[in-house]
Amino acid sequence: MKPSMHGKVYLVGAGPGDPDLLTVKANALIRTAEVILHDDLVPAPILALASPHTMVVNVGKRCGTKNITQAEINRLMIASARRGLNVVRLKSGDPGIFGRLAEERDALESAGVPYEIVPGVTAALSAAASLGVSLTDRRTSSRIVVVSAHRAHEPAHETAHNDHEPSTDWRSLAASNSTLVIYMPGRNFAALQQELLDAGLNAETPAAIVSAASTPEQREHCTTLGQLDNAPPMPAPAILLIGRTLEHAARSATNSVLLKWESLFDAAEVSIAETNSNQNLERSLTS
Repeated sequence: MKPSMHGKVYLVGAGPGDPDLLTVKANALIRTAEVILHDDLVPAPILALASPHTMVVNVGKRCGTKNITQAEINRLMIASARRGLNVVRLKSGDPGIFGRLAEERDALESAGVPYEIVPGVTAALSAAASLGVSLTDRRTSSRIVVVSAHRAHEPAHETAHNDHEPSTDWRSLAASNSTLVIYMPGRNFAALQQELLDAGLNAETPAAIVSAASTPEQREHCTTLGQLDNAPPMPAPAILLIGRTLEHAARSATNSVLLKWESLFDAAEVSIAETNSNQNLERSLTS
């Protein structure tokens, strides 16, 4: 009897959406994979890197809607690897940040299937970079708190172990020296705002919402915790950042000027006029 042939499963982070932010290793694995099982948020330009011969399957779940269960995803990974195929399980951002990495790792280990975890750039880092801010600053923020404000509506058999999961204890997490990174904040900012105010955060604490970070569709809105309930609806995927490190983003948004060709030409004419005036003055002084 011939021994069973095993492929390998790569649990890969696809980054926040911009193909240029893929790691070199992720890019290579996508190009050489025989099977790609990808989340719904992985954009088409990244999937386009796959070979025409690759089997590409969308196993995504979004806003509580799904066409496949987690157990079925696990079975697809295991069955493909047991056929000797190299499988890329492609997850948006980093697979270890709200990506069900632990559940899929456990399933692969139980089945005896070899796997490797390939980290990716998570949305929080991309969002912060696009705003020109650092999530930590030794002057204002000595820690980062990463939480999810969304609990998916799973079938009963998938959430039975979470039935007694306590609500988020914001009082223990929210502090003036922390940067809060809130994934999947939803659109009910008023409720979240009240919880954070009740937890002791100052209403003037800067905040920013970034939608579709790193993609051409990116949108951002800078505000404060006290005005968070007035923030405009932002398309998913979105991320909410709160903390004093966001002060720089708020100042940049306030001081930003929309440049037009006319203003550029006006500035050039002023510069030329000043140069000519200085040259004339220099000639008069030396003559």
